[in-house]
Amino acid sequence: MLAVYRDGLRAAAGLGRGGRAKVVPWLFVAAALVPALVMALVAGAVNRLTPGFDPARELPSFSDYYRLASIVLLLFGALVASELFCTDRRTGTLSLYLVRPLRATDHAAARWGPLVTVMLVAAWLPQIVLAAGLVLGASDPAAYLGDHWLDIPRFLLSGAILALYVATLGALVSSFTTRRAYATAFLVGAFVLTAAVVGGALDALSSATGRWVALLSIRNVPLFLNDRIFGVAPTARAFEAEHLSAAVLVAWYVLLVVGAAAAVLWRYRRLSV
Repeated sequence: MLAVYRDGLRAAAGLGRGGRAKVVPWLFVAAALVPALVMALVAGAVNRLTPGFDPARELPSFSDYYRLASIVLLLFGALVASELFCTDRRTGTLSLYLVRPLRATDHAAARWGPLVTVMLVAAWLPQIVLAAGLVLGASDPAAYLGDHWLDIPRFLLSGAILALYVATLGALVSSFTTRRAYATAFLVGAFVLTAAVVGGALDALSSATGRWVALLSIRNVPLFLNDRIFGVAPTARAFEAEHLSAAVLVAWYVLLVVGAAAAVLWRYRRLSV
């Protein structure tokens, strides 16, 4: 399983493959990282030129950044999941793996591991860069860090929630097809369409009903918890679900993640290889 996990990390990073396979994953990482780097540089420059400038209030916050970067992370997760889960079955490599004392469910777990790992890196790295830029750009870095240190465990927890969610749903979709393009398109389509349909339905519903219907927006489920972690009030109808109790939001998230993981294991137990 450790060997499959290591191979999965190499595949996710495009190592040992052609130029296109190397470039595409890093383009997504760059797409998530560059805005954070720009914001960090802006915070440092403006703080020195504008006395009294507070980057924590004037620039997008850590919670805002996950909202902005969620689309990129969803696309990246769909791409990597299809690479890790579809390729081995399409090429027949899974049969070779199972010649060793390795069950199909072990293979699924060993492929899910690197998917979560790369998603954590993609989610955390921009936030770490942004945090470093805000601290170093402050007029008194030590005082700024003392006032905002709680943001660090918050964005780590929120990033882990987002990474685990995207990785598990990506594994679920990719376990039902051997075509990478189909898996990627279906997962992205599910995120986009459910958000669009729910967003349209909310306009015709009362707030009391809409907050429950908003839970069906698959893309926004981890963002509901993100805003709760940072104590951000909902600013759009799409986030009506945040008016529900934290227990409901956590339970819904756990149900989706655990249900998707159970479905992946069930699927792999039934695979004929």
